[in-house]
Amino acid sequence: MSGRGVAPELGNTLYLAEIPLGTLIHNIELYPGQGACMARSAGSHAQLLAREGKYAIIKLPSGETRMVLTECKATIGSVSNSDHALEKSGKAGRTRWLGRRPRNRGVAMNPVDHPMGGGEGRASGGHPRSRKGIPAKGYKTRSKKNPSNKFIVERRKK
Repeated sequence: MSGRGVAPELGNTLYLAEIPLGTLIHNIELYPGQGACMARSAGSHAQLLAREGKYAIIKLPSGETRMVLTECKATIGSVSNSDHALEKSGKAGRTRWLGRRPRNRGVAMNPVDHPMGGGEGRASGGHPRSRKGIPAKGYKTRSKKNPSNKFIVERRKK
């Protein structure tokens, strides 16, 4: 259900301009007409905090506070199946059915295959990095000059 003048009930998709402040929302558009791209995973939700001019301020599941245009749509409520994160696969085979292949540690490889490979005996591997040599674990990849930075009110907490 979508459109202007519809009652704000659970599961309705409305424009951010029509949703009451403090409401939990999900399936949020980043640009009008783009389709949902934020707060879509199982059990997640965002919160509509305020409206300033043509922008709405939303607190996302990551903890980031962001401005989004009020012409964008969002669905009221949170995504179902919140217990999805608690599921255990039980065996390697079930993970394989989902198309996830076994992962080999970089430390267990040879230096020709991975930057963390090689060494005599069981070497620790040095600084964590990807197979292509890009630092992992805490290395910021977001551009400082990204034009959408001005819409982020507060970054997520570390």
